[in-house]
Amino acid sequence: MSLVTLLPFIVLIGAMFLMTRSAKKKQQQAVDMRNQMQPGSGVRTIGGMYATVKEVSEDTVLLDAGPGVELLFAKNAIGAVLSDDEYNRIVHGIEHDLKSDVVPDDASSLTEDDEPAAAAASDEKPVDFGKKDEKDEAEEPSDAVAAEAKADDEPKKTDGDSESK
Repeated sequence: MSLVTLLPFIVLIGAMFLMTRSAKKKQQQAVDMRNQMQPGSGVRTIGGMYATVKEVSEDTVLLDAGPGVELLFAKNAIGAVLSDDEYNRIVHGIEHDLKSDVVPDDASSLTEDDEPAAAAASDEKPVDFGKKDEKDEAEEPSDAVAAEAKADDEPKKTDGDSESK
């Protein structure tokens, strides 16, 4: 056999080796994540239920899903161990202090001028994008007169019944 006939088999075996290697890494990461569970940490099950870990044993986890609701799950049923901030945000709707993370809406707070940008722009006439009122239309008769003159120049349209034979 030549190298050309063996090359597809070698490539196939190499691809299978790489795929199984990445699957083993993911599986090991999941086992490590489940081993990090401690009582009091928030988790999400593979079914999408959020709960707090109450007890951890060899193969099972006792979860507190609410007042008076304790559920026994297999460790393999835990999809993710959540950080405290993420668990509180999802379950209780409590946001952590985002004051330090806020980006200003405009660049005026980043400049050293004490004069606001609105005061500098107040010298210019504001642009009105709104619909004009009827009284504004009456003040501009030149457009209306031009439209009427154009309408008079065009031939009148008829039904075709009158003098067309």
